[in-house]
Amino acid sequence: MNATTFLLITIFLIFSLQQFFPLEEYFSLIPEKSLKEPWRFITSIFLHADFFHLFFNSWALFVFGIELERRVGTKKFLEIFFTSGIFASLFYFSLAYFIDPKTPALGASGAIYGIIGSLALIAPSLYVFVYFVPIPLLLFAIIYTLIEFIGTVMFVFGIKSSIAYAAHLAGIIVGFLFGKKLRSEK
Repeated sequence: MNATTFLLITIFLIFSLQQFFPLEEYFSLIPEKSLKEPWRFITSIFLHADFFHLFFNSWALFVFGIELERRVGTKKFLEIFFTSGIFASLFYFSLAYFIDPKTPALGASGAIYGIIGSLALIAPSLYVFVYFVPIPLLLFAIIYTLIEFIGTVMFVFGIKSSIAYAAHLAGIIVGFLFGKKLRSEK
C-alpha cells in the first residue's frame, strides 16, 4: 500500500470517529489552546469539518498525491505532506492567534497544497481540468496561490471566512520550495 492510500484511509477512519466523538474539541487547531496543546499543529491535519470538506480534500490528495509519490518516492512524499501541513498550521496560528484566537482550523488542505506546489514545479506541464478546461498544473498552482494570498490579506483585515486561506498559502509555498529543491537535484 502506498502512503497516499494509507493517508486517505486514516483520514476517512478519523472522520468516521468524528461522527461519534467530539474530536474537534481536543485535536483541531484552536490558536488560544495550541501553545499548551502542541499536538494540535499535527492532529488538526487529519480532521475535517463535514463530508464535502472531506470529499474535496480526499479527491485532491488522491489525484495529486499518487502522482507526486510516484515521482519522488514515499519518504520524500511524506516529508512534503507533513512539513507542508505543519507549516500551514503554524502560519495560520501565527495570524489567528492575534486576530481571532478562538476560531479553529482543521483539514489536510495545507498539506495537500504543499503536494500541489511541489508537483507543479516537478512536472509543470501536467494538465488539470478546471470546469472541463485543461490548464497547466503550474498555472493552476499560481492562480490558487494568488487566491490564497488575497484570502489571507482579507483575514488579516478582519474579513472572516470558514476557509483557512493562510494555511493554504503556507502549504503551497512550502510545496514550491520542496519542488524547487527537487528540481535542482535532478
